[in-house]
Amino acid sequence: MTNQQHLSLHHLAEQAVRQAMELKLTVATAESLTAGMVSAVLADTPGASGMLQGGVVAYQNSVKADVLKVSAELLANAGSVDHDVAAAMAEGARSALGADIGVSTTGVAGPEAHDGKPVGTVYIGVATAAGTNAFEYVFSGSRAEIRGQACGAALELLIQALAS
Repeated sequence: MTNQQHLSLHHLAEQAVRQAMELKLTVATAESLTAGMVSAVLADTPGASGMLQGGVVAYQNSVKADVLKVSAELLANAGSVDHDVAAAMAEGARSALGADIGVSTTGVAGPEAHDGKPVGTVYIGVATAAGTNAFEYVFSGSRAEIRGQACGAALELLIQALAS
């Protein structure tokens, strides 16, 4: 991850923490691709303890199924890098950790394709009381750059969810 990318992530995290605190909303994360990066960047921000409920690093499908309650059938049929899996992960984090908003990341950072999806394919889920959705992205760069871009996109989606 570049220094510029690192600074951008911290700026996004500051905005997300500020908005969540103003609205008195809590956030939980479920991360596969980013392996805790989203919650770590949020936690680096002063005030995060007032809005960050916690996070689940669900790198393995067994954790996605057992902890986040993602359907084992969905994981078997779609694989872990999937729109519906990202949505289910976000809802699972929201439910398991008792948060107002759940955010999830799943994707392929490389160097090899995974579950038939090319390197750079990323899905980010967002779950709120109003509903759950997932968004597809295609990023490029090194493994670290793809993970950083996914983290930034997750923070941007969190900010959008807080604004709505």
